[in-house]
Amino acid sequence: MSDLPAWIDDRIERNLNNTLTQEHVVETMLDSERPFFSIRQLHARITPEVGAATVRNRLQELQEIDVVATETYPESITLYYINHPESNWPLSPDGKRALSSDSPLDRLSTRGFLTMRDTAGIRTLVLAGFQLALVLFAFGGVLTVVGLDVGSTGSDVVLWGTAFDLLFVCLLLLVVERVVRWVRTRYGPFSVLSTA
Repeated sequence: MSDLPAWIDDRIERNLNNTLTQEHVVETMLDSERPFFSIRQLHARITPEVGAATVRNRLQELQEIDVVATETYPESITLYYINHPESNWPLSPDGKRALSSDSPLDRLSTRGFLTMRDTAGIRTLVLAGFQLALVLFAFGGVLTVVGLDVGSTGSDVVLWGTAFDLLFVCLLLLVVERVVRWVRTRYGPFSVLSTA
């Protein structure tokens, strides 16, 4: 392991009663070739084995003393990095634009959808469907109260029927995605469901 920079060494606590020390977390981050980590990525590199909650606690302590900083992105991804001016993080403006513009729906492919591999894209699609169903319910309700018919559909009740159909399809898609994910977690990937 490398020697810690003086600015870090002066700030961290030396609590040897902890299974995982602040020093060990920082050394693991510095010894890696990566400039940033999610909790899961850092947890996989830490030895001896400790729980992810312990890693999270040490990272929060390091964040409080301004040794570690975070960047949060869509889908609740939080990345941790050493908060030093010479750090490779944060990303360049082009890198930030690429991360923020690449939504789960942009990445969702037909294969990812059919094999239920791209769970973030499927959940985003389901959420969009729920929101569209809500809009259709509201619009149908307004037309019913006002007593107007929609020229292209012939009746506002069609909007309600479409909203119920869309709601049903979204719920079914969400249940299928959850079941496929549970099966993969429990039994591993099946050849029918794998992307290889």
